[in-house]
Amino acid sequence: MEEAPILLVLTNHAKLGDSGKLTGFFLSEAAHPYEVFTENGNPVTLASPKGGFAPLDPKSFDLKDEANASFWKKFGNGDEKKPGVEKTIALSEVDTKAYGAIFFAGGHGAMWDFPDSESLKKVTVSIYEDNGSVGAVCHGPAALVNVKLSDGKLLIAGKKTAVFTNSEESAVKLSETVPFLLQDSFEKAGATVETAEDFSENAVRDGRLVTGQNPASAKKAAELLLEALEKAE
Repeated sequence: MEEAPILLVLTNHAKLGDSGKLTGFFLSEAAHPYEVFTENGNPVTLASPKGGFAPLDPKSFDLKDEANASFWKKFGNGDEKKPGVEKTIALSEVDTKAYGAIFFAGGHGAMWDFPDSESLKKVTVSIYEDNGSVGAVCHGPAALVNVKLSDGKLLIAGKKTAVFTNSEESAVKLSETVPFLLQDSFEKAGATVETAEDFSENAVRDGRLVTGQNPASAKKAAELLLEALEKAE
């Protein structure tokens, strides 16, 4: 049997608030899941809210990591001044019936363009309500903050989750820079946020929803997404 195709979603947002610094997607949070998915035989399509260029968070540019180096060689634009992935498909152009799962990579950029993207919300609901699986890691869960299912309930309400914590945001000194705190928003939405020590591996699966706390959790979150896909068959 062919393995289910997976959408891997990257942010289009490059400005770190008013700090004057650059952000984008976190390389390992795309590269490690990509490696897990493709090694399992799942075809992967790179997407973003707007399509086109997906900027890389310069702080995540670590090519000593083999998965990062492989992903960058395959998709990176090779531009050190404006690093990123030049070509992603816009979520508005996605045929959701072609995918068994969607996975949101993190990076602080996601905090700005993921939460209010209408196409992102529609694609997520469509895949989830068609018995598909939804995954996200680190700041990627920002995609799920405002996702309402057909019955009007928030997707994350009542779910066990893991997201980049208030403690971690404080540790990287960006609590005042981000538009909101991810842990707070999840708890306000009725999700249970299971936390681990700062920057240690922590990924949680609740049915067909998988979330991971930080970059160290990307591989585990991807593995749990495959588990969710397998159980949903």
